Formats: sequence, structure tokens, C-alpha cells
Amino acid sequence: MTAEFPVARPRRLRRTAPLRRMVAGTRLHPAELILPLFVKEGIAEPNPVGSMPGVLQHTRDSLRKAAHEAAEAGVGGLILFGIPLHKDGRGSAADDPDGIVQLALADLAAEVGDALVLVSDTCLDEYTDHGHCGLLTATGEVDNDATLERYAAAAVAQARAGSQVIAPSGMMDGQVAAIRAALDTEGFAEIPILAYSAKFASGFYGPFREAAECAPQFGDRNAYQQDPAGPVGEALREVRLDLDEGADAVMVKPALPYLDILRQVRDMVDVPVAAYQVSGEYAMVEAAAANGWIDRDRVIMESLIAIRRAGADLILTYWATEIARRLA
Repeated sequence: MTAEFPVARPRRLRRTAPLRRMVAGTRLHPAELILPLFVKEGIAEPNPVGSMPGVLQHTRDSLRKAAHEAAEAGVGGLILFGIPLHKDGRGSAADDPDGIVQLALADLAAEVGDALVLVSDTCLDEYTDHGHCGLLTATGEVDNDATLERYAAAAVAQARAGSQVIAPSGMMDGQVAAIRAALDTEGFAEIPILAYSAKFASGFYGPFREAAECAPQFGDRNAYQQDPAGPVGEALREVRLDLDEGADAVMVKPALPYLDILRQVRDMVDVPVAAYQVSGEYAMVEAAAANGWIDRDRVIMESLIAIRRAGADLILTYWATEIARRLA
């Protein structure tokens, strides 16, 4: 570029909304959005989540309604989290054919399975009475290898119920390989795996733990989720390991605090990259907007554009249905 002011005037292409729209370098599409939904066993009416205005713990009936609304808006997919009535040390409800997630997946597969993609979160924290993401040793540590068997069983149960994508989120070493082997052995070789590959031990998960009722009853998850200040390149190593084990797509979580990681992952891989705009990101915007401190709609869209611009092909966001309608 050789021209200088006054010949060069970048503002020319920003003058009007149609001009800005025409030359936009980053665009959102409803099909790129994935809506997280919570379904709770044993409730007669949906429960509002206090720290996440507008988000509900659904009944099976209200879940179907929310899924239909998402499909009608053009949302690309749903990711389902379940809260069972009974929890135990091994997370038995995670692979119970009559467990709440399996029943809800069957409902959704029958009603909206041709309209959007059904993704199931595969972990144990929602199902264990101690709130950790795996089985515990006698000393209270998470037993990585024993947990892999439970993840594999849960993934197969979810696939049988109608899940179209398995999304392991527990950050156990070897989880993708264990799930891939189990799915293939049980006749589900066609089911893809969206791996939570770079999932950080973040303070932004608090509202989710209220929604999914999965806060650890002791300690924290720092020993298995990634350290926000961890070694340079650790996130990329985790991504490479998951791809070597058979992941079909990878995820960075949270999104906005880790846009640098998201960009590095996008530049490194040739598979779809997802980013999860997590509960804390959602709650902060809603709280600030409720106080009149920010323009809610503008900030939501700006945050999603930032995630897309950083390299996300898919965005998990609690605003998915709302934004899909707005884009339409």
C-alpha cells in the first residue's frame, strides 16, 4: 500500500451500515451456534438458574420446547447436560439407559434430530455425589484410568439414546482414545467426537455449577483441568494428543479469556474448532446490562464476533437461539 492521507482514507468503507456489512471480514451464521441446555430429573416445572437470567433447568417437556425453538431459529446444534435425582460415587446415572440424559436424548432425537445436531457432554461431575469429574481413589484423588471406563460406558449409552456427537469434557488423559474404541466396538464408528481439548481451570464456571449442580464437594479441579498460567504450548499439546486419539473436532473453553489459545489452535489444526462462551461470560454481561452499565445486545454480538474472529468455527453460547433469530 503506497497511498497516504489525504488520498488514503480508510473511513470511506465505514461510512454507512450497508458499506460496513458488505466489507465485513467476520460473519456469524446461526448454523455455527450450539445451545447448551440443562435437563433435571424429578421436577414438575422448569427451574430458573439464579446466576444465569434466562437459563433454565428443564423438564423433559420444557426441554423439547426449547429444542424446537432453537431448531426453528436455525441454531446448528444443542449440547445437553443432565442433573439426575440420585447421585453416587461412580456416577451411575451417566450410563443408565433410564438416566435423565439418555431419556432426554431419545426425546430430542425423535423430535428434532433431523433439524439440528444433538451433542452430549460426556463427563461424571453432574452424576457423582462428590462433584468431581471421575472416580476417586482411597485418598480422594481422581483416578484417571479407572475413570476412562466410565466415560466409555457413558458415551456408548448416549450414542444408543440418540446422541449425534460425543463431547468428553473431563480432561482425563486418554479419554478420547477410550471413547473412540468403545464407540467403534459397539457399532458407533460413525459418531464423531468433539473433544474439550483445551479446558482451563477457570473461575468463569461458577454459574454453570449452579445450573448443573456439580460443584466439587471438596478441593478443586486444578489437578486435571489446565492451569491458566501453565506451560507455553501445553494447550496445543493437549489438542495434538486428542487428534492423535481420534478426535474429529476440538474445543477451547472458556472462550473470551483464551482467545490467544483459540487463535493458536485454529492455526495449527485442520479440523473444526469450537469455543465455549461459558456461564461466567454470560452472567457478567447479563448482570452489567441489568444495571444499565452496558448495551446488552451490542456487547453480546461484539463478544461473539471476537470469538469468531479469533478462529472459532463453532460457538457454544447460551444466547444461541436469541442470536440466531437476530441474524435471521
